[in-house]
Amino acid sequence: MVTSRVAKVLVLVTLIVTSCSLNRTSTHPSSTPSFSPGTIAWKDCGGSFQCGTLQVPLDYDHPSARTISLALLRVRARDSAKRIGSVLLNPGGPGESGIEFLLVDVKSLTGLNQRLDLVTWDPRGVAASTPAVTCIDNSGLDAFLSLDVVLDDAQEKQSAIQAMKDFAAGCEKRSGDVLPFMDTATNARDMDQIRIAVGDDKLTYLGFSYGTYIGEWYARLFPTKVRALALDGIVDPTVPANDSLLAQTVGFEQNLQAFLAYCRSSSSCGYGRKGDPGQKLLALMQRLDSNPIRVGGRELTRALAMTGVLLSLYDQSLWRYLDQALTAAQNGDGRILMVLADFYNHRQADGTYTNLFNGAYLSAYCLDWPVPADIADYDRLGTAFAKASALFGPFMQYGNLQCAYWPVKPKRQQGPLPVDGAPPILLVGGTNDPATPYAESVAVSKQIEGSVLLTRQGNGHTSYDSSSCAHAAEDAYLTELALPAAGTVCSS
Repeated sequence: MVTSRVAKVLVLVTLIVTSCSLNRTSTHPSSTPSFSPGTIAWKDCGGSFQCGTLQVPLDYDHPSARTISLALLRVRARDSAKRIGSVLLNPGGPGESGIEFLLVDVKSLTGLNQRLDLVTWDPRGVAASTPAVTCIDNSGLDAFLSLDVVLDDAQEKQSAIQAMKDFAAGCEKRSGDVLPFMDTATNARDMDQIRIAVGDDKLTYLGFSYGTYIGEWYARLFPTKVRALALDGIVDPTVPANDSLLAQTVGFEQNLQAFLAYCRSSSSCGYGRKGDPGQKLLALMQRLDSNPIRVGGRELTRALAMTGVLLSLYDQSLWRYLDQALTAAQNGDGRILMVLADFYNHRQADGTYTNLFNGAYLSAYCLDWPVPADIADYDRLGTAFAKASALFGPFMQYGNLQCAYWPVKPKRQQGPLPVDGAPPILLVGGTNDPATPYAESVAVSKQIEGSVLLTRQGNGHTSYDSSSCAHAAEDAYLTELALPAAGTVCSS
């Protein structure tokens, strides 16, 4: 069993490249054809939750051509007499289900829910929103996610390249009509339709990780419609794709070293009792490359084991599970690492998957983030990535290659997202955040004039559920519009 806080972390994480630098447009929504906002017919769906759907244009440049359906979830404000409006929530990804996030994390949002309706949605192409992007069947996704991405020999490299091409071809075949419209700028336009449909004159928004990028886009496109944006775990839109991935490699290595230091110094860490845990971990992953551990009818490959390790570094509260998983794997039992990898990959007990890694993630990421097309560009990254991390460097070196084969290319040039006319925006960054490095929070605070940066000292990704100080500051801002003082640092 895991605590609700840990479960929230598991929902928030995405595969490796949560921090992404993205493509921009300088136009405002007034330059696109208008669309008559839809309505939401809310209905009870258990407990305090209400469910609804909203029709939005597939293509905002041709809004009358076709609509798609967004699935929404709401919890009404507990104090209706003092209700302010709604706070729209996004857990990141891209491609994470907002509905799953709110179902898991509603208790930690109690402070906001006192005077604000909690509202979230499954972004276009994701989970319960229709049509949902899909690329391959469940057994094919099992194989794809198990594939070794440490491309250290010619045959392995060719197999990986072919698998990426086949995956992209499957996405085009199954969801090609939707793929051109999965970019985050379009997602931000969906957010404005939700704002109108729930009856708010201006948007109140809490976005985590990649959800911060959606918030940045919203502020760019609809600055006069912003009431309050709290962005936790900041994505810098100006960092080139592979530079961003290298920074994440450094971040995960730093969090790994923090875990290993804890393991070496604490008697409660079983993995540190016999031999150096860092050397044992490197050796374990090398063994799994040639000799996967059998887990039921499946195999724990190096790729799946690395996924389980990465998951456990998203929040320090998960270190005890990493200790248990590595200790067991060292003794030939891969079950815990497999469970962690399956949770990360959104694999259900019956062998089915949500569509997070079956197209939802890549369909947004590959449109948002230009990548080099030539594999030689990725080959040349080897030295820098290996220097950044002996464990994660080779694993992450080719992490952006999939987008080189994506059937739809980015629409915009990469660059900053200037904001003109919005009220102050709250940015929250952790000093040792592995997925959205702190340097990106600092950079975006300089890019968005009038923004306020709140710094959390510590390990792990995002701050709302790992710091009572950050949690209180974000709640106070979203509810009362009370910003923390410039330069505020949270140490707990």
